Amino acid sequence: MSHHRLTPRMRTLLASVARSRQPAIHTLTPVEARSRYGAMAEVLDLPRVPLARVETLEIPTHHRCAARLYASRPAEISKPLPVLLYLHGGGFVLGGLETHDSLCRQIALRSGVAVLALDYRLAPEHRFPAAVEDVWAALQWLINGGATSLGLDSTRVALGGDSAGATLAAVAALMARDADLPLALQLLITPGTAADLDSASHQRFGEGFLIDRALLDWFFDHYINPEQRRDWRYAPLHAEDLEGVAPAYLVLAECDPLVDEGLAYADRLRMAAVAVELDLVKGVTHDFIKMGRVIEEAIPALDRLAAALQQALRT
Repeated sequence: MSHHRLTPRMRTLLASVARSRQPAIHTLTPVEARSRYGAMAEVLDLPRVPLARVETLEIPTHHRCAARLYASRPAEISKPLPVLLYLHGGGFVLGGLETHDSLCRQIALRSGVAVLALDYRLAPEHRFPAAVEDVWAALQWLINGGATSLGLDSTRVALGGDSAGATLAAVAALMARDADLPLALQLLITPGTAADLDSASHQRFGEGFLIDRALLDWFFDHYINPEQRRDWRYAPLHAEDLEGVAPAYLVLAECDPLVDEGLAYADRLRMAAVAVELDLVKGVTHDFIKMGRVIEEAIPALDRLAAALQQALRT
């Protein structure tokens, strides 16, 4: 086991999770799992900070996804804010606007950038590529006038997410490149990028480090058919060409089964001459960015990614 790599607080937290004896997510139905995840998603997160502007709206695309806009100042003050389209994690099966509300507020507060969180369709009711289609439609809408309609700057747009949301962000960044849509940054927090769960980090951290092999199999079995898993829209590491995609800022957790595929994606981006900034946070697990009440490493990581957004969007 590799628990000696963990910070003391992270080790204590995982021990507490193990003692709780709650049924594992992968033993539940998606409906049951969503209820559990919804109740627990922000327990360790920072308190929801008040912001000048928080609005729930609907993206007027074909599937009319809900979204929530966060901004640290009202729309009518000075020039329009740049915007980050944010995609929540949850393995393509769990999560939504409420589970990531605190995180989106923190990003908006610390960066000065408006954050638009998208409530894309979830599996198994909507399997691959439904989530990809929703994200791509929302990004096109945002850049092609949607941002302006919200009082934001449609010429300064970034794209980001955590976990499965980071996978979707990486995929949509490639689609934006192919469509010549201008994108200032892709913010990828602990992304999954590979088709197979066979890296060394999957072996090292595949059990007892918050997310395990059984949970990942449960997520992906609900989301996508086995014969589709070489599709780069599921596994962007397998895209043929990454040249010309937006600059990337990656936040990775050392003790995460997904860390090796995050590192591999950063390497492929660099080989394609894409500007990459990598923040590898030692001693923490997947989802640490949402544990700011107890995992102190989350706070400076939030500050660093906020600074990267500020620089990319020149706020």
